[in-house]
Amino acid sequence: MQRTIFAFLMLLFSTQGFASTSDLVNQFIENPQQVGKTSRMTYLFWDVYDASLYAPQGAYSQDQPFVLALHYLRALDGKEIAKRSLKEMEKQGFNNSSKGERWLTKMVQIFPDVSKGTLLFGVRTPDGYTQFYEDEKLIGEVNDPEFTTRFFNIWLGEKTSEPTMRAELLGLERK
Repeated sequence: MQRTIFAFLMLLFSTQGFASTSDLVNQFIENPQQVGKTSRMTYLFWDVYDASLYAPQGAYSQDQPFVLALHYLRALDGKEIAKRSLKEMEKQGFNNSSKGERWLTKMVQIFPDVSKGTLLFGVRTPDGYTQFYEDEKLIGEVNDPEFTTRFFNIWLGEKTSEPTMRAELLGLERK
């Protein structure tokens, strides 16, 4: 029954179909389940992407493997996504400019231009590194645990600029 529910959710989420999403999530997580609910990122009046978080048995821990899926609803430049990612890390207190420049260079190399329907995955690996996938294709990785923490804190950290999205992704009640 759980497998059926998971398959249905993944089919709804992915424009590429259930198989590619399910296979990727299952590659990294034993008994993957969505943690909270899918949350929509809207900027001004534009829908940008839908985000979903998957973890073992639906129990998120920043110290264990998980997958953050972003289903883009509009076209965006990969370089701009990378710049915005670094800005979001800086808003949360990251202030090492030389490391930030290295991370930005790496993200610019990795992040593709996206269009409506693009499905990107960020994977927190068992080693604490970050791998990025477009559908099932590995498009890059950053082997720095600090990057992993800071990058995923854009959505999941207590200092996120999007606390409602964080609460929805983690299944938390907002006060």
